Amino acid sequence: MINISELAAGQLKTMLAEQEVPDMFLRLGVTPGGCSGFSYAMGFDDNESEQDVYMDIEGLKVVVSKDDIRYLDGLEIDFEESGMTGGFTINNPNATATCGCGSSFRTKEDAGKPAAEPC
Repeated sequence: MINISELAAGQLKTMLAEQEVPDMFLRLGVTPGGCSGFSYAMGFDDNESEQDVYMDIEGLKVVVSKDDIRYLDGLEIDFEESGMTGGFTINNPNATATCGCGSSFRTKEDAGKPAAEPC
């Protein structure tokens, strides 16, 4: 299960509404790399696959590859506003280590493939 806060969902819905391609959805995933071994992938997509798991979270269509779901089960996405800036935050209960920038992680079972260059 993935959780997206009401505030984050609102931001994502606004961003989706600005897209010029119809039927786009939020795709979440992981890629090898980053300081700790895996990096988060979050973006809009309109290509579906039989390898995808579909969820409806806060009225958003969210898609995760079956290969990535084990890394993201329990993931929490929020949005924090700070003065004139703001951004999405990610809390992943599967991460046993993260890098200083917070966009890279590893799990107890899988260290991933850390990048040669630090963040």
